Amino acid sequence: MNTQFQLYIDGKFEAGAATFGSVNPATGQVWADMPEARTEQVNRAVDAASRALNDRAWAGLTASARGKLLYKLADLVEKAAPRLAEIETHDTGKIIRETSSQIAYVAEYYRYYAGIADKLEGSHIPVDKPDMQVWLERQPVGVVAAIVPWNSQLFLSAEKLGPALAAGCTVVLKASEEAPGPLLEFARLIHEAGFPPGVVSVITGFGPECGAVLSGHPKVSNVAFTGGPETAKHIVANTANNLAKVSLELGGKSPFIVFADTDIQSAVNAQVAAIFAASGQSCVAGSRLLVEASVKDRFLAMLVERVERIRIGSPIDMQTEFGPLCTERQRRNIEAVVEKSLKQGATVLTGGRALDRDGFFYAPTIVDCSHADRPDCITTELFGPVLSVDTFTTEEEAIEKANSTVYGLAAGIFTSNLTRAHRVSKRIRSGIVWINTYRVVSPLAPFGGFGLSGHGREGGMSAALEYTTTRTVWLRTSDDPISNPFVMR
Repeated sequence: MNTQFQLYIDGKFEAGAATFGSVNPATGQVWADMPEARTEQVNRAVDAASRALNDRAWAGLTASARGKLLYKLADLVEKAAPRLAEIETHDTGKIIRETSSQIAYVAEYYRYYAGIADKLEGSHIPVDKPDMQVWLERQPVGVVAAIVPWNSQLFLSAEKLGPALAAGCTVVLKASEEAPGPLLEFARLIHEAGFPPGVVSVITGFGPECGAVLSGHPKVSNVAFTGGPETAKHIVANTANNLAKVSLELGGKSPFIVFADTDIQSAVNAQVAAIFAASGQSCVAGSRLLVEASVKDRFLAMLVERVERIRIGSPIDMQTEFGPLCTERQRRNIEAVVEKSLKQGATVLTGGRALDRDGFFYAPTIVDCSHADRPDCITTELFGPVLSVDTFTTEEEAIEKANSTVYGLAAGIFTSNLTRAHRVSKRIRSGIVWINTYRVVSPLAPFGGFGLSGHGREGGMSAALEYTTTRTVWLRTSDDPISNPFVMR
């Protein structure tokens, strides 16, 4: 019998309006039944969040008390990491060695924001009026709709839930309809931690009757979305109905720049991590290799040799390094784009094919685009294990090619020249720049991009401030009667 999951609305677990099967990407078989939330349940979740926002059980808590709830949630996440990791691996196909370590680290995000909860301070304003005291108070922005994709969903939801709850907001968390199991299971930890009913609801469902209803709901004040640009456009259009504040963390086509003076072996290992970890299913994937022409052949020879040694297998096996794509649709799209790119003059150096095994496996692939005129694979975000290779001969050319994209999320620069690293990093239009490393994150460090990679930042103190608004309080300190009511003071 398939595993059964439930929605979590207003402090209670319940069945969906309907169910749908979730496919294990490693086998291609349905492994669990997921609950589908439709309009009525979405409305109830938002109504509960709106009610909880002003209920003393939540609004009456001190900031320190909110922090203690987040600390408890962090401990529960850390303890439940093995179980959550197993569910995520079954539901998404991500290898267990990554889901285990990543989910354990998610606890640190909740601890970080637990510590911030009672440090979101207001301020005193020395106004130019006699007998007046004026101060700013930070208030929660309101009900937050947090919408996350299937990949790294516990991490991506922590980047929203942590600061929003620290600020005193309430949240309706929508898991992707593709592989929502880990977040639906995570709801049990929310419940166990003791958050009051309605403070966090966890739902999943499809666009028109779930995502659209949630993002356009009149009681939603903030929409925090991670996903693709096309879905983001629909969300922005939906918020015309409620004028909700929107933050968008979208996709990327990130450049990985290798200068000839770098440690080649180290850069090769970083490039493998940048594009083939998580089977390339990462918004920050370093999918465009820009390598200095003088070391291209040496770098690619070492890279191909390392890639062809990647251990492909069952994602639930701790020895596996590379698992399947999450959906068959992804694999078909990658096959189509790679095939078109070859017709446009690109050359496959390794991979370039679906693997002959159960599930949605696609081989780790390197495509040389240096002799083609910008084939599709070098401009399109594939969200899969395809590395597109180009070359440069000067620093200026490297910068120009790195910036020749509509995205601007991440970039990697590999060089032993410190002054060059500073020069180039300042000119790359990207929200994140890694120098001589890649794919490193911390709750202390803001995360976000430019262009079609979205706007707004997650992580750090500033993210918590984004979930607040200010209230200005005026106090007249004079006991004298107000003399003229028709004059603005």
